[in-house]
Amino acid sequence: MSNANPCLTCGACCAHFRVSFFWGECQSAGGVVPDEQVVLITPHRVAMRGTESKPARCVALLGDVGQGVRCTLYEQRSSPCREFEASWANGEHNPRCDDARRAHGLPPLTPPVQPSVSPERVA
Repeated sequence: MSNANPCLTCGACCAHFRVSFFWGECQSAGGVVPDEQVVLITPHRVAMRGTESKPARCVALLGDVGQGVRCTLYEQRSSPCREFEASWANGEHNPRCDDARRAHGLPPLTPPVQPSVSPERVA
């Protein structure tokens, strides 16, 4: 079974959703997200640059959606990015992952194949 991270060949969520969060996650407020990578949405919320309007694409996304991508701010990413999981990560389906993939013409992720267990032979 492959343990490859499907996000490294996807990136659809980074090019589909608005990534907004509390401004306190920005470096100027003591957080980790670089201030120059966000835009003000409301007095208390910011969004990652590029995701504030449609078509969305986070400025931190490097590469081609569906082929090979990476986040240039991975260690400094916001809480919505840290909390978003690909479908079937930790065994749970994420319909929002499917929505983002569909918007980019990608098929939904499928659950990992579980090896079948043969019943014990009784002698």
